Amino acid sequence: MRTRTLTLAAAAVGTALLAAAALPAGAAPVQAPEGTVTAADLLAEMTSCSQISNGKYSLDVGAPATVPVCGLNGAVFWKADMDIDCDGQVTTECNKRTDPWFQDQTAFHQSDGRPLNSEELPYVVVPGPSGIWNYTDSGIRGGSVAAVIHGDEVQYAVVGDTGPTKIIGEASYAAARALGINPDPATGGAASGVTYIVFTGSRVSPIEDQEATASLGEALAEQFLEDNGEATDQ
Repeated sequence: MRTRTLTLAAAAVGTALLAAAALPAGAAPVQAPEGTVTAADLLAEMTSCSQISNGKYSLDVGAPATVPVCGLNGAVFWKADMDIDCDGQVTTECNKRTDPWFQDQTAFHQSDGRPLNSEELPYVVVPGPSGIWNYTDSGIRGGSVAAVIHGDEVQYAVVGDTGPTKIIGEASYAAARALGINPDPATGGAASGVTYIVFTGSRVSPIEDQEATASLGEALAEQFLEDNGEATDQ
């Protein structure tokens, strides 16, 4: 989970822009599944916000609170930046040397009891419960399925960690890499343009089963379009 300051984040943005096209050596992008639901399809249902949070979130420490959590049929969503969560298991790309904020735990664990592997598992981070919003009240828990959108790319992921109670906009190293975002935990991420959709009442078990996440994510996305398209047409 990130607790970086606004100053640090701003400095990282400049570096990220220079390095955005160059992923770390040896890091083969985790490919998003080829499905029938496109980024444009999903974004078309999120042109307005029916706010369900009691307030708004900041993108970084010290930044103004501008990001609401919005509700639709079968999902919640928010539009934010992407900080890189490299927490959990110690790996080549995620450790105390590569990540100034590294923690060897995640809020939710694999089926074998170990923390998640941020380098391998696409997951999103939800804010810790607070008076602004409690994700559990929206039918979300560890393993809930999410669709993360950046540009024309959609990557299905799970809810894998919790972050600060007043900050939003974070996903794992693997999720960023799959979306073509520089996943470096110190200098990477995206300054804006990332949409997070979490499908309420959903869950993948075991949480680390990426094939199940991709399959269920595509099915939930199709149902999401059907349910909200009908609501829009009425």
